Amino acid sequence: MLGDLLCAVPAMRALRAAHPGATLTLIGLPWAQALVDRLGCLDELMPFPGYPGLPETPPDTGALPGFLAAAQARKFDLVIQMHGSGILTNPLVASLGARRLAGFCQPGAYCPERQRFIAWPEHRHEIERCLALTDALGVPRQGLHLEFPLRPEDHRRLQGLWPQRGPRYAVVHPGSQLPSRRWPVERFARVAEGLAREGLQIVVSGTAGEAGLAAALRRICPAPVIDLTGRTDLWSLGALLEGARLLVSNDTGVSHIAAALGTPSVVVASGGDARRWAPLERERHRVLWHDLPCRPCAHAVCPTGHECALAISAEAVLATALELLHRHEGPSPCPTRPSACASSPGTCTATTSTT
Repeated sequence: MLGDLLCAVPAMRALRAAHPGATLTLIGLPWAQALVDRLGCLDELMPFPGYPGLPETPPDTGALPGFLAAAQARKFDLVIQMHGSGILTNPLVASLGARRLAGFCQPGAYCPERQRFIAWPEHRHEIERCLALTDALGVPRQGLHLEFPLRPEDHRRLQGLWPQRGPRYAVVHPGSQLPSRRWPVERFARVAEGLAREGLQIVVSGTAGEAGLAAALRRICPAPVIDLTGRTDLWSLGALLEGARLLVSNDTGVSHIAAALGTPSVVVASGGDARRWAPLERERHRVLWHDLPCRPCAHAVCPTGHECALAISAEAVLATALELLHRHEGPSPCPTRPSACASSPGTCTATTSTT
């Protein structure tokens, strides 16, 4: 859900630039308040109680009548539906009582207003999908970049969580909301081991519910691992990623934070629509995925052998990670005598062995 909202930021930024005096209200789940408070393109959040059929959260049907009454009382000038093709959401949007509506629709499906609704762009990147709608509304673009605004207190909170943080570390994020989107944790551990051999500290991140994945990674990986799973909030996680030399993750929200902050990343896309969600900047971010007829996957748990995940080897991910690391950082420091290498480049005779 975080990735969906971050990918909509370029379209919302365009709306803000075109209508600087308007009040822009995001209708979204309560967790989005943290982003609304920091994004300059939004003014306020109207908490959404969920709706039958939408998968993001179980609907609070008892709160739905009050939500609809409150929305109708606002008499919005324009409500823009950016939540997918509109099959489920267009009837909901039509009940909000706005003077005008805009959004996406599919042929043959209910369309509240033909004038400002466009065909759902089936095969475009998520950022371009949202911008296709603002393009159709005559709103000039304000760039494709994502935003994730950090503040000094975010770095201070991270410092309190990890006082011994060094300058060279990689973040490994083995979790994802759906099991079908998770690359095997033992492969994450092998990549972490390879990055540790490059002199990087290894940090594992995730939600409290993903503590089991982090524990499994720590057991398998022979290198020391700093475990911040369940300890960071959204913004200290951003501070962690901003300082990292590299992120290795599944195709989930942290990959979009890394894209917004410019942190190099290697993303393993298991089951998801890689063409829709991959970072647009390909030089700094790499997505590894295996094409199959069943993509994009509609299952929470793979009903077959999770072939899309198993087709991506740990060796391929590590090689991609090292290539990115060396491209953006230069040669890694000598693990035996870094001070000698710094003072006398080209003359170091220290040797190491690898297994």
